[in-house]
Amino acid sequence: QVQLAESGGGSVQSGGSLRLSCVRSGYAFSHYCLGWFRQAPGKEREGVARLDSGGSTDYADSVKGRATISHDNAKNTLYLQLDSLKPEDTGTYYCAARDPRLSSCDLGAFFAYWGEGTQVTVSS
Repeated sequence: QVQLAESGGGSVQSGGSLRLSCVRSGYAFSHYCLGWFRQAPGKEREGVARLDSGGSTDYADSVKGRATISHDNAKNTLYLQLDSLKPEDTGTYYCAARDPRLSSCDLGAFFAYWGEGTQVTVSS
């Protein structure tokens, strides 16, 4: 069973930075498609960034130039570096994984496995 556990959230002032981490376990495949999503109160969940095992990445327009997604294969850990944070970045951030048997990797695709989330709060 795939398990994902996020950490690294917190409260920062506008313009600050955070690095979120997500440790992945129970994953027996070398191929992966991993993503970060976020949900603000009263809003729908949105995709933030995704990365596949080939190194391809994609970002939501709202974070392009301010976010970097990366993965440490040795640690089975996914990261999301967020810089120049804005109050509108506030929300619960989740990491997610696609079924490893599926080859496609897109933020709009179905992600089968989810972590519990970590809270990010940006004050102005």
